[in-house]
Amino acid sequence: MAIEEISRIQVGDMVLRYEQETDYATAGFTVIPAELDGQDKKEKFYRINSMVQMKLAGDIYPNCYGHGSSMRNGESSNRLDYKSQIVEETEEKTVIKTFLEDARGYKVIHVITYYEGDDSFEMKNILENVSEQEITLEMISSFELGNISPFLEGDGPDSLLVHRLRSKWSHEGRLSTETVEDLQLEPSWSTWAVSSERFGQTGSMPVKKFFPFVAVEDTVNQVLWGVQLAHEASWQMEVYRQDDALHLSGGLADREFGHWMKRVKPGEIFETPTAIVSVCHGGGIDRICQRLTQAGEKYLEDKPESEQHLPIIFNEYCTTWGCPSHENISGILNAIRDKGFEYFVIDCGWFKEDGIPWDVSMGDYNVSPSLFPNGLDKTVQMIKEAGMKPGIWFEIDNIGSAAKAYHNTDHQLKRDGYPITTYSRRFWDMNDPWVQDYLYEKVIGTLKKYGFEYMKMDYNDTIGIGCDGSESLGEGLRKNMEASVEFVRQVNREVPGIILENCASGGHKLEPLMMSLCSMASFSDAHECEEIPVVAANLHRAILPRQSQIWAVIRKTDSVKRIAYSIANTFLGRMCLSGDVTELTADQWKAIDDGMGFYKKIAPIIKKGFTYFVSPKVTSERHLKGWQGIVRVGDNGQAYVLIHTFHGGYPEEIQITLPEGCPQNIQAKYSDSEVEVFVENGVLHYKAAEDMRAAAILLT
Repeated sequence: MAIEEISRIQVGDMVLRYEQETDYATAGFTVIPAELDGQDKKEKFYRINSMVQMKLAGDIYPNCYGHGSSMRNGESSNRLDYKSQIVEETEEKTVIKTFLEDARGYKVIHVITYYEGDDSFEMKNILENVSEQEITLEMISSFELGNISPFLEGDGPDSLLVHRLRSKWSHEGRLSTETVEDLQLEPSWSTWAVSSERFGQTGSMPVKKFFPFVAVEDTVNQVLWGVQLAHEASWQMEVYRQDDALHLSGGLADREFGHWMKRVKPGEIFETPTAIVSVCHGGGIDRICQRLTQAGEKYLEDKPESEQHLPIIFNEYCTTWGCPSHENISGILNAIRDKGFEYFVIDCGWFKEDGIPWDVSMGDYNVSPSLFPNGLDKTVQMIKEAGMKPGIWFEIDNIGSAAKAYHNTDHQLKRDGYPITTYSRRFWDMNDPWVQDYLYEKVIGTLKKYGFEYMKMDYNDTIGIGCDGSESLGEGLRKNMEASVEFVRQVNREVPGIILENCASGGHKLEPLMMSLCSMASFSDAHECEEIPVVAANLHRAILPRQSQIWAVIRKTDSVKRIAYSIANTFLGRMCLSGDVTELTADQWKAIDDGMGFYKKIAPIIKKGFTYFVSPKVTSERHLKGWQGIVRVGDNGQAYVLIHTFHGGYPEEIQITLPEGCPQNIQAKYSDSEVEVFVENGVLHYKAAEDMRAAAILLT
C-alpha cells in the first residue's frame, strides 16, 4: 500500500514524521534521529495506525483477535481523519498541533511541545465533543509511535529489544529487557492477527510493579525510542504489532485494564496525561533514559535557592523510629550541630497518642503533648538555632485506623458504597470541599504556623482499581488523584519557598508529574539494606540523581568499613543521614565527616551529568554477588567513579574503561581506608581486596 508523508519537522536532534496511506485519511506519527533522516526507507509492509488511539462505547471493537487484549485500532481510531496542522514557534518552545476529526462530531488535537534545549518532547491529546450527543470514552492514548524499527528490512528478526523498569517495595527500578520474539510480538504468517504486550499498574501508586516507562531498541542500527508518562493514577503502555511495524502507545489505563470510562458531554473537552518522548542514535538504554529524565531539569529552576547546591539532609526516622520528641531531637541536634547538615526533618509520629503506633494514627494531626510538652514551636526554633531548615512529615491523603478521622466516613472514598478500607488505612475524598478545608488547616496551616521550610509527603497504601462517584471506578480514581496533585500545587502557592519531598512507601510515586512539583524524592524504603547502591543506581534511569534522596543509616555497632559503604551509597543521589548519631565514636564520625566532604565536592556532578553503568548486572538484589561500578561524568569537566564490591564474585583487580572524554587525573578518594587505584591509558584500575567495601574516586 502506498504511504505518503504529511510533514517532517525537526525539533532538537529529532525529526517528527507525520504520514498517511494514499487512499485513506488516517494519519500516523513516528520520530527518528535527525542524523539518520533519509536512511529509513527500508522495504517493509505496514499499515498506518492512527496517531490517536481511542475507543468510544458503542463503536466496533478491534479486529484480528485484538478484542480483550487491546483496545487499539477499533472503529473509533479508524474514523479519525487528518484535517490540518499548524506549527507555533517562540524562543522557548515549538508547539505542533495536528487536527483530526470524526465526521460524527468528535475532534482531537494531537499536541507536541518541544522546549528549546531539551532532548525530548511532550505529547498529549485533547478531545472535543462538538456533536449533539454525549459520548463515553473507553480508551484514549496520550501517545502513539508508529513504525518503530524503520531502519530494518521487513520485521527485523532478532534485532529488537523491549526495555522496562520493574518495581516493588524497596526494589525500585530494576531493568528488564526482552526480545520481541520472547514477547511473541513477531507478525503472523498472514500479518493479520495482532499481538500486544499491554502492561502498567492499577491504583494510586503509579510506580508499583512497573515504572511508567518503555523503550524499544534496534540493536542493528543502535537506535532507541523511549517514553515516560506523567500521571498519578492507573496507567498503561502497549507494545503492539500486526505487520512489519512495531508500535508503542499508552496513557490512561483503559476500560479493560484500568476499569476506566469517561463521559464527555456536547461542548466538553477531555485532555490526556502528558507523555515524554525521545529517540536517539547510539548510547544504549542509559542514553535514552537520561534523555527522558533530562526533561525534568527545567522544572527545578524555580525551586528554592538552597536546592541548587544539593544540601545534606538529616531525617530522624531511623533514629527514633516514629517517636520523635523535643528531648530526643535536642540530643540529635547537639550531636550533629556544625557538621554541615542544612535540613532537619521531623518524620512520622509527632502526632501520635500515647500507646498508639504512628503508622495507624495519621489523619488527626494534633501535636502530641507528651512528645512536645512545650509545644512544637520550641522544637522548630531549636532546629533553626542549630542552623538548619526545619521539615515535617505528613501522609496527606490517607487516614490511619486509630485516628478519630478514620470514622468520618462521609468524606472518604468508597467503592460499592463502602469506605475503601485496607488493614490500616482509609482514604480522603480529595475532591470533597470539606476535606480540602480540613487539609488546608491541618497541613498548610501547620506549615505556616510553625514556620516549616520543608515537607515530606508520604503515601503508604493504594486505592486500588478506583472509587465511586464517577461514571467508572477508574475515572473516580483519576479525578481523586488529580485533586491530590492540585493540593500539592496549592502547598507550593501558599508556602512560597517550601522544599517538598515526594515519598510513597519510598519510591512508589517516582513519575515525572510529581517529580516536577517536588525538589526531591525518597528513593526507596531501603533504609539499612546492603542492596541500597543497586536500587539507587537503578533509579538513574528513572529520575534525576539530584532529586533522588538516599538513606545512610549509621548504627553505633557499625564498623568504619560499613559506615563508608553506607555513606558512599548517597553519592548516587542526595545524601540523607539518620541513625545512632548520638552514640558514635570519633573514628566513626571521621568516616562520616570525610564522606560528607567528598559529597560536597561531587555535588555539581550529581546535579548535572551523565551516568555510565560499567559493571555486570547484579542478578540477586537480596543476595549480592560480584561488584557494581558507576561513572558519573559532570557537565563541569569533572567525574567520579563509585565502586561497590559485594559477597565474592569480583576480580582481584577491577578494571574500568573510562568513557570517552572522561577526565583521568585522580584528585580525591573516599573509602574506609587507603584506596589502591590508578588510571593508565584511559583505564581505571582498582584493587578491591575485600567484600562489602565501597570506594569513590574524583577525577579532574
